[in-house]
Amino acid sequence: MGCGINIDYDDDGLLSFSEFSDLINAFGNQVAVNKKKELFETADKNSDGVVSMDELASLLALQQEKEPLINCCPVCGEILEVTDKLNTMIHLTLCFDEGTGNQIMTGGFLTDKQASYGWMFKLSEWGHFSSYDVGLNSGSSASHILVFDRKTKRLVEELIDGKIVLSMRAIYQSKLGLGLMDIGTKELLKSISEKQGRKMNSVESAKDIPKFLDFFMDQIKLAEVKYPLEHFKTFNEFFIRELKPGARPIASPEHDDIAICAADSRLMAFNSAEDSLRFWIKGRKFSIQGLLGRDICSDAFVNGTLVIFRLAPQDYHRFHLPVSGTIENFVDIPGSLYTVNPIAVNSKYCNVFTENKRVISIISTAHFGKVAFVAIGATMVGSITFSKKEEDVVKKGDEFGYFSFGGSTVICVFEKDAIKIDEDLLANSARSLETLVSVGMRLGVSTRK
Repeated sequence: MGCGINIDYDDDGLLSFSEFSDLINAFGNQVAVNKKKELFETADKNSDGVVSMDELASLLALQQEKEPLINCCPVCGEILEVTDKLNTMIHLTLCFDEGTGNQIMTGGFLTDKQASYGWMFKLSEWGHFSSYDVGLNSGSSASHILVFDRKTKRLVEELIDGKIVLSMRAIYQSKLGLGLMDIGTKELLKSISEKQGRKMNSVESAKDIPKFLDFFMDQIKLAEVKYPLEHFKTFNEFFIRELKPGARPIASPEHDDIAICAADSRLMAFNSAEDSLRFWIKGRKFSIQGLLGRDICSDAFVNGTLVIFRLAPQDYHRFHLPVSGTIENFVDIPGSLYTVNPIAVNSKYCNVFTENKRVISIISTAHFGKVAFVAIGATMVGSITFSKKEEDVVKKGDEFGYFSFGGSTVICVFEKDAIKIDEDLLANSARSLETLVSVGMRLGVSTRK
């Protein structure tokens, strides 16, 4: 049961003892409730009889290290795990983020006045957790990328090796890196990818499978894999592993007006390319036309809905059809092999999605019009393989192909006003927060009758 209450702040931006008392009550910690006067005096450092934003933030940060005050979110009423400091901090930050409204995980503010004082819990006030942040905007400067797990409704962290972070920032976030790309980094990445691809197809590479499983402990569920480990003779055979039938249930399988997620991935969804530029993609030259090419990009696609599925190395690397229909064609566009990590996507110096090697397929559907399916290569992805061919009639959820070793991305472009993306996915994306999804999860519904 939730424990949120309606705290009525006045309009001065400060907390009187009465208001402070109500806030402590809302935190749901009986020990703190019994020490309200003592806590108020501790917070009120200048002894002016009220608690300011800075004083409240200092108290919360101090107590978080000693005896956490917060057992319950005062906004949405959710009971919080006292021992899980990271999720408590992120939960409160998002709940008190101004202008979020009634969105998943926040529940919205209980009053307009609470919304106006949401700044009291901004992430910047939680100094002890400065190495964490959500989404792409921080991904360029942090070694932990937080994503929202749609299934468990919790935030989880995607760790990146510190040396990789530094090298990515050097290449993708600086003018020097831009210069290096112009004079040879592109060819170097291609060479590395080809060399690594050959290595991962060798029999000797099979010895790396146990190390890979240890590194991504608990993130790869072997019970879902179609064949036992001894079946895989090379690392790449394991990397492109198939799953057992039924391992990825398909949402509303009999309803072709419901689109599904195309890959096990971290998803971002936007109603327009303009939205994606505001919240996610920072490349100076990104456009739907640049992504698809002039020959494929119709006016309907230019203003269409964009869904990005980012795969990480530990993911199931077969991608599936998000819609039912007929495969019209495949267009192979050569290009670079930049990483698709958010650090690169957030760079203003390169344009990952429009410069990387990619294959574009157009799917003709009864409910969504035409859908562009773009498979994008990335660092250490030597090939993109499709399991369907032109003129095939396909069903949503069918396997469509796979990426060889590395991480990569699928982008689906829907025509303008063809799909209504599920609200939770749009809400997270508007915060620059990726949503962890699985193949077959619901993506949205057709708006065409």
